[in-house]
Amino acid sequence: MTTTTSDQAPRVFTPARVLGAIAQLAAAGVVWAIAFGVLFALLASGIGLTFAFGVGLVILLGFIYALFALGWLETARVEGLYGFGIAPLAPRSSGRPGFTGWLHTVWLQFIDGRMWRGVASAAVAAVLGWATLSLISVTASGIAMVFTPLLPGDPGTLLLQGSGLEIPAAWAVAGGIIAALVSIAGLIGLAALHGVLVRGILVPSREAQLAAAARTAQAQRGGAVRAADVERTRIERDLHDGVQPRLVSVGMTLGMAQQKIDDDPDAAKQLIAEAHTSTKAAITELRQLARGIHTSVLDDRGLDAALSALAARSPIPVVLDARITQRCSQPAEAAVYFVIAESLTNAAKHSRAAECRVLVRQREGGILWARVEDNGIGGATVVPGGGLDGLSNRVLGVGGTLRVDSPVGGPTSVEVSVPCAY
Repeated sequence: MTTTTSDQAPRVFTPARVLGAIAQLAAAGVVWAIAFGVLFALLASGIGLTFAFGVGLVILLGFIYALFALGWLETARVEGLYGFGIAPLAPRSSGRPGFTGWLHTVWLQFIDGRMWRGVASAAVAAVLGWATLSLISVTASGIAMVFTPLLPGDPGTLLLQGSGLEIPAAWAVAGGIIAALVSIAGLIGLAALHGVLVRGILVPSREAQLAAAARTAQAQRGGAVRAADVERTRIERDLHDGVQPRLVSVGMTLGMAQQKIDDDPDAAKQLIAEAHTSTKAAITELRQLARGIHTSVLDDRGLDAALSALAARSPIPVVLDARITQRCSQPAEAAVYFVIAESLTNAAKHSRAAECRVLVRQREGGILWARVEDNGIGGATVVPGGGLDGLSNRVLGVGGTLRVDSPVGGPTSVEVSVPCAY
């Protein structure tokens, strides 16, 4: 998330933004007031019906996501008006599978500080909006009073709409001019106040930005270290359980052939042929192991070509839909590639899936996004030290997020998003 610093505050007071703020506050005075009325109705009915019929829980769930919708709209409105650089409000997710994971997701959404700041900004806009509507009414009434002498008859006293003041007809012109000027000044003041308040509510302070950046950097370093540990353990296990026993077997077979080469040449030839076959198998395993560490086609031809080769090698059919318009950084592409590769491997080994679907997109904001879906039996979980844990840490190490949804009975989906220019 990028935000502006304090030296950019004068951008709030440009004429275009002041006029835009006045117009938006006038609309917000009506729209947000209706929105808060709906929210209070949802909250009251949800609490009341929870103990009566239980359906109140569904209403309260709707209340939470209605709050999110209001916060999202308010954040987008403020960003569109002022251009503070506020990141769009995104729904929270626990990343955990099953019902407990869903409950945790709902709780995380309810306590999301950014959502509540958006709601608070909407409340401020609603209050200032009603004041703006009153001042607009005063302005229009004051301008109308200026033309009172042109009207036939003597109205006696005139009511200044929006203020409740009565002005004698003799003072209508002067009173109208003064009322219009004061109300216009008040509108400008409200617009400026709105810019200051929403900036204070929605834009983190410099200290908060630095603290958040430090926490993010620390989390990324921790994820990279854990991912390296998991990868090292995997390599050690693959060498110990695969290539090493095969090479030991090759050595023993060649030793036996050496003993028989003089007495039984035919048996020795058979043993040498067996050793040759085992050696080729070991070379194949080493290539696969090296491919799991580094994929040269990824560097040479990009993620699209690497995924096409990966899909072609998959033991189960893969539908690949990759729409990549430009190259991303090597760490970002590598993280997405290995997430997809591990997901396809898991699907082939454990899910009993008949087909996998891989979607890859470049989204707005420089995000490389991918989703792997299979129609298997599900039940995949993130186990500390396991493959999915290693992927999660690897993605975290490049500043991305990984979400696994695999209920028992299937299907399984793995979704990854990483900054393209990491």
